[in-house]
Parts: sequence; structure tokens; C-alpha cells
Amino acid sequence: MRLTEQQLKIIKQVLLKHFGRHSELRLFGSRADDSTRGGDIDLYIEPELQTADDIVDARLNALVELHMALGEQKIDLVINRKAGTVLPIYKIAKDTGIRL
Repeated sequence: MRLTEQQLKIIKQVLLKHFGRHSELRLFGSRADDSTRGGDIDLYIEPELQTADDIVDARLNALVELHMALGEQKIDLVINRKAGTVLPIYKIAKDTGIRL
């Protein structure tokens, strides 16, 4: 995993604060692979929140807080509220991601 302990702590704190403390969090993509370089921070979330409005608010607030704490980095949030279509990215993130 190519994030520092401090970055991981911040990411986990911010996401659990905004999406609910029982949310499932995973880091996937290039930052989960020690053999690669660069790349954005790809995060998969199964939120405790369930309403679309709450999730949109949480996403925006979490991204603002993450950018303030981590600096200007590309951060992608993949949010699966398990209420409809199952996208292929959900399976990839769960199968290859590192649980935070």
C-alpha cells in the first residue's frame, strides 16, 4: 500500500465521520499496489447512510475535508449503497481492495 500511516488515519477518520462509523472502506487501484508509481487515491465505500441526498452531501463534504488534510491529490470515491445496479467496479474494488 502506497499511503503513509498518517494518510490512512486521515482517510479513515474523514470517511467514517461523513458516511457513518459502520461503513466499509477499501483502498483499491494503483495505490494498493506497491509495485506501481503515482496514481490517484481510489476508495470504495459501502456507507452506513442510505438516502441519496445524504450520500451526495457526505461525498462532497468528505472530498473537501480530504483535500484540505492531504493536499491537492486526485481522490476517487466509489460508493456502493447496495440499492440497485451492481456495477463491475464494485466487484473489482471488493476483490482487489485493501480493507481500511
